[in-house]
Amino acid sequence: MTMKRRDTLRIGLFGSAAALTAAGFPAGAQAPQKLSVFGHRVHQTVATGAQGGDITKGFTERTKIAVEWVTFDTGPLWERVLRETSLRETSVDIAFLLNTQITPRAAGLFEPLDPWMAKAPIEDPADVFPGLMSGFRVGGQLVAIAYRHASSGLHYNEEILAERGFSGPPKTVEELIEMAKKCTYTRANGTPVVGFFVPGLTYPNVIDLARAWDGEFITPDMKFAANEPPMVRALTVLRELFLAGAFPRNFASIQNEEVATWMQNGRAALNYASMGRTQIYNDPGKSQFAGKLKTVPIPVSRELLGKYAVAPAKVEFWGMGIPKNARNKEQAWDLIRAMSSKESTVMTAINGNGPVRASAYEDARVKQKLSYAEEEKKVLLVARAPMPAFDQAQRAADFFKEEAEAAVLGMKTPQKAMDDLAARVKPLL
Repeated sequence: MTMKRRDTLRIGLFGSAAALTAAGFPAGAQAPQKLSVFGHRVHQTVATGAQGGDITKGFTERTKIAVEWVTFDTGPLWERVLRETSLRETSVDIAFLLNTQITPRAAGLFEPLDPWMAKAPIEDPADVFPGLMSGFRVGGQLVAIAYRHASSGLHYNEEILAERGFSGPPKTVEELIEMAKKCTYTRANGTPVVGFFVPGLTYPNVIDLARAWDGEFITPDMKFAANEPPMVRALTVLRELFLAGAFPRNFASIQNEEVATWMQNGRAALNYASMGRTQIYNDPGKSQFAGKLKTVPIPVSRELLGKYAVAPAKVEFWGMGIPKNARNKEQAWDLIRAMSSKESTVMTAINGNGPVRASAYEDARVKQKLSYAEEEKKVLLVARAPMPAFDQAQRAADFFKEEAEAAVLGMKTPQKAMDDLAARVKPLL
């Protein structure tokens, strides 16, 4: 080989390496042909839907790297991700994570994202709702970037409220209690109506009511708080409504999928559920009250009106994480940045996603798509996860349900039930 040819080859190799490094890849690395994204089918649907467009298209055009979606139901997805992240190396580049799954032990299986944020942050991190950012911070480390949420709101039947003399939804939880009692009656067509309805006394359902007084089951710093006044008040209210017939007698056996039917048929006047369910409740093909079932933020108590405009209701959410044993971390982070941009957030919202950025709710396209956009934004500005993730969370949840049911059924006073719960849950913490 001549000297001139060797120099030309050296320059060409150096130029290629420099280009890769400038693109964000480690020196000497070769860009992969595709990235594997493990998630739920809905994550793919809202990312690639026809209405808002495909948020991964620009990334693929820019990098020439294809995005391969591998989807599962929620339980199987987490089981597969845990198996993959426990291997020496995995082909999973990005995994969708539910906030309740990221225990301290599980968080250790994923790449800490703070160094990546320092090197090349996502667009305007402060625009992402604070509860969603902090919800994926475990042991001081950020392990996922929020992508999708479900936040609680108060759904109400405006026709039923009008029949009982109310011109609008309650402004405080005290008004809600009285409204629930007055809206417990039999309509002229013979339909019995219960004033207030949630499907059972699992901790996420009860925490929404307790948040009217800023209550918690377990605080973010892992302190037991359910035997403090806010949660005790919530259970006292549910017991009061139960005795008045304004809370379903068979609450313990009602399934989540029955909630929509109760609202669509006018069997319930007021209901706490994800705000996104308003579209299901108003389905013209199924609902007797299409267009009359509205959603607003959960009201706060009178005593906290100076602190909160609305109750800091629960929000549960999905995020995108990078397995610690992944092979293509640079490229995976590049894709996460693309999928979490402001424009991508709007596009996924148009495709049916719960937008994780405040700015998305100001976008005219989102306002047109979501009739409740302004109301949901109010909730998200103060919303918090219902409970921090930890290894014994499921046992704690089961204990809560048992004690809450005992309180509402009158087997124990609410305070006694929560004190007994403290004795059962504190050792788990």
